Amino acid sequence: MTKENPEKTAVTRTQSRGETLTGLDRVREATRRDKNLRLNNLLHHVTLTLLRESYYELKRNAAPGVDGVTWKQYGEKLEENLAELHGRVQSGRYKAKPSKRIYIPKDDGRERPIGIATLKDKIVQQAVSQVLGVIWEEDFANFSYGFRPGRNTHNALDALWVAITERKISWVLDADIRSFFDTLDHSWMMKFVEQRVADPRMLRLIRKWLRAGVSEQGEWSRTNVGTPQGATISPLLANIYLHYVLDRWVKAWRKQQARGEVIIVRYADDFVMGFQYRDDAERFFKQLSERVAYFGLEIHKEKTRLIEFGRFAEQNRQRRGEGKPETFDFLGFTHICAKRRSDGKFTVWRKVIAKRMRRKLKEIKKFLMRHRHDPVAETGRWLKSVVKGFFNYYAVPDNSRQMSRFRGIVNRLWIRALRRRSQKGRNLRWECKDS
Repeated sequence: MTKENPEKTAVTRTQSRGETLTGLDRVREATRRDKNLRLNNLLHHVTLTLLRESYYELKRNAAPGVDGVTWKQYGEKLEENLAELHGRVQSGRYKAKPSKRIYIPKDDGRERPIGIATLKDKIVQQAVSQVLGVIWEEDFANFSYGFRPGRNTHNALDALWVAITERKISWVLDADIRSFFDTLDHSWMMKFVEQRVADPRMLRLIRKWLRAGVSEQGEWSRTNVGTPQGATISPLLANIYLHYVLDRWVKAWRKQQARGEVIIVRYADDFVMGFQYRDDAERFFKQLSERVAYFGLEIHKEKTRLIEFGRFAEQNRQRRGEGKPETFDFLGFTHICAKRRSDGKFTVWRKVIAKRMRRKLKEIKKFLMRHRHDPVAETGRWLKSVVKGFFNYYAVPDNSRQMSRFRGIVNRLWIRALRRRSQKGRNLRWECKDS
């Protein structure tokens, strides 16, 4: 999987292997045979069985939407509720509720708007995502990794590492689309969906979600652009949008205009490109801005950089009297030009972004001090789960030193919190090794 893109997998994850799966298999085979096929009669694949499976795939403890209904409350009369929901969807009486808007902090100090859909909307969106996903999984590019079955961030990171270390890459374009989910154009979105979907009832469903609006502090507002981050259908719609705006165009540009090698790895709206020649990179960057602007998007100029990066970057910069090669961030890691200690050959080190680690340590410190009088065993279990989750994501090759430092700081934070439980605890000690 590190050397090549993983094989495409079926998007359907229903536990039942009944007629729902069989029907979606037929849809997949039809789209695989004919790349220009537009499918009708898709909504009947949103069965009661698929709605039930969609309900169980949702997060149990997720925040409720504007109606206040939680996963547990809805499940108290699950079969009755699903039957009523299925009837509304199939008869066209289903109405989408506005998303409840909340804000979460970003790494740069700003806040990211998140839209929380109602549980009913989440169930239907999850079911529709599985039906539509079967279609577009046959079309999506192999360099697209975000929110797709059988693919994750580590696959994207490994693909990028292999591409830079094994291909003739000397320049890296670290690109960012400004507020992509908030500026996605509804009219273009529907045109892209209609490339494959001809079912008017399915198209009407998607329009309902796009036009449902948002509710903030009890006040409803219309949304003419964007799709809420947090909505179950949003990741798939984002991939469809960028498939036509970016992915297919990159493929054509690479074949028709590039003078040297060009690589790309995309995860949702974050993507990194590598070029063999600088003139290719500069020409592409200029055309990229024009391309996305045509579809209502904008390249974030402050966060998009073209840097010299690759096996010859350090040597070339030394010859010109410049400093070390610049670094770039992607999916939580800072990527650094380096040499292997064993044989001195070029490699790419990946280290956790410093501000990400500082933020996580700050969260741990705040929790430990607030809960320092809780039972020690209970706090220990929480701390173990947090550290384990951090290691599961960030413990990659060449990042061991950062991981040891993180663990050592967590140990010191916890013993400090334990010592503050009482005056007797000031003499509490344990041996802590950072290796």
